[in-house]
Amino acid sequence: MTTSNIDRAQAYVEYSNAHDVARILPLFAENAVYTSSRVGDYNGPQAIGDMMAGFFAGFPDVHWAVDKYWPIAGNGVEFNFVMTATAAATRNSINRPGIERIFFTNDGLISRIEVEA
Repeated sequence: MTTSNIDRAQAYVEYSNAHDVARILPLFAENAVYTSSRVGDYNGPQAIGDMMAGFFAGFPDVHWAVDKYWPIAGNGVEFNFVMTATAAATRNSINRPGIERIFFTNDGLISRIEVEA
């Protein structure tokens, strides 16, 4: 059985919901790029992992709900999400929809993530 890009995207969201940076980082290609309308741009797994660890610390209950994933051009997967979280510093609740696109290398690693929230 082969793993599809949709399966890979689902695993990425599952690990993100578990705040498991150690399981997320091996999913990225060496030259991966993460770009988000909310948190900025990050290049390479180390920078992406550092951003994620800080984000999870700032929002310790963050969770992304996704109903459906679909394939897109460029070896990608797209999905809509609703992010819920509580800011650790202020205790303010967040409930925000967004869209995410994850692009994969031919070897199944994440080459690019684009988040619009």
